[in-house]
Amino acid sequence: MVRGTVALPNGVGKDVRVVAFAKGEKEKEALEAGADYAGSDDLVEKIQKGWLEFDKAVATPDMMSSVGKLGRILGPRGMMPNAKLGTVTFDIARVVKEIKAGKIDFKVEKTGIVHASMGKVSFGVEKLLENIAAFLDTILRLKPPTSKGTYLKSMAISTCMGPGIKIEPAYVKDLLNK
Repeated sequence: MVRGTVALPNGVGKDVRVVAFAKGEKEKEALEAGADYAGSDDLVEKIQKGWLEFDKAVATPDMMSSVGKLGRILGPRGMMPNAKLGTVTFDIARVVKEIKAGKIDFKVEKTGIVHASMGKVSFGVEKLLENIAAFLDTILRLKPPTSKGTYLKSMAISTCMGPGIKIEPAYVKDLLNK
């Protein structure tokens, strides 16, 4: 099971709304770093009442006892802060800046497939290639040592509702080496 995050050099072309669960000075840091909303127990209550106008959540470790109450709400939507993904930390300003800049998280499905957004068609070929190269570099770096044989067997890229276009993995590896 490969799971991780990668900061795409050109972002994904989407404004990400970030909420930060923090107290005192860390709350101010998060807002200065670009978080759209920040708070502590008041923000937890607001979300419990049904407010979900954000895309990603980050938290300081001391707030996780309060944020844990939101597990049933945020968990199924993939918005729960997670230490493995780096969204639970005291360095909240850095994490907020990374997410705003285009940091995405990914997880391999049971069948060995990874789905991830690489950008918009309007980016152009060069920017999309840079994003794909950064993503594949991370995937190959996170390859489990117990995995034998060919790790990347096939690849396809598609627009949101368009057909997939097969790409030869060897060609992509050549791009990574340049």
